[in-house]
Amino acid sequence: MKYADRYGNRWEETGLQDRFLEKLYKSVPGRAVVKVLVHPWVSGMGGWILSQKASCWLIPLFLKGHSMDQSGWVKRRFTSYNDFFMRKLKSGQRPVEEDTARIISPCDAKLTVCPITEYGIMKIKHTPYTVKELLKSEKLARAYEGGYGFVYRLTVDDYHRYIYTETGKKSGNYKIPGIFHTVNPIANDQEPIYKENTREFCLIRTTDAGTVLQMEVGALMVGKIENDQEEAFVHRGEEKGRFAFGGSTIVVLYQRGRVHPDEDLLKNSRDGYETKVTQGEAVGDKVKRCRK
Repeated sequence: MKYADRYGNRWEETGLQDRFLEKLYKSVPGRAVVKVLVHPWVSGMGGWILSQKASCWLIPLFLKGHSMDQSGWVKRRFTSYNDFFMRKLKSGQRPVEEDTARIISPCDAKLTVCPITEYGIMKIKHTPYTVKELLKSEKLARAYEGGYGFVYRLTVDDYHRYIYTETGKKSGNYKIPGIFHTVNPIANDQEPIYKENTREFCLIRTTDAGTVLQMEVGALMVGKIENDQEEAFVHRGEEKGRFAFGGSTIVVLYQRGRVHPDEDLLKNSRDGYETKVTQGEAVGDKVKRCRK
């Protein structure tokens, strides 16, 4: 995997999980196994097992393999592995950018910024998608032609709670049923995961950033996308929901002429690097328009 940070550093990492997924998705026997693993009942069963008290033995194994600062956690005694995975941080651990002329990240993640062409095409890690395929709506997709898609990929070591990126009137949650591929870029090279995976989105009508679309994408072993609200007035930085176990993705779409991503994010994305960002961090500027 190719990563970058906000300080101009770039590097490549290939972990045990990456090597395993490469064999799984790029071999004939592996792809046969994938056909079984991606079914919703597999992730549902996995999620049920990881929600049982007996799964707590996995927590120390995870902590042994990942360097994590536990001082900012609300609690350290958990009732299951999923309870640990969806752990909450203390107030102030993820400060939200105060300048409301800046747009923010909804989560801790590896970010790719994708320009959306006038034909509604958005390239995610070299794989072209149409916004119509992503949203299953031609009418809604047209509203984002010429805008930007921000693709936030979470891995197992990331904080799996996420926030609203803007203040405004939120629609209900639109669910698109599907299957559960991993969201690792290795899978994206082989399968059109973002138009096949189960996903859920809402629209946030704002006064200074247009109508922002925020979508959660489920992944292998992520049996649940837990959003807290249906239709409501929401606030930037307010917790929106959480993912159960596994890597996951949040996609945020902005309409044409409404935002401009930070230049380092655009350059890293063009060069094939994902940029590590944290929840509440500024990732671009709003192009403000006065309402008539």
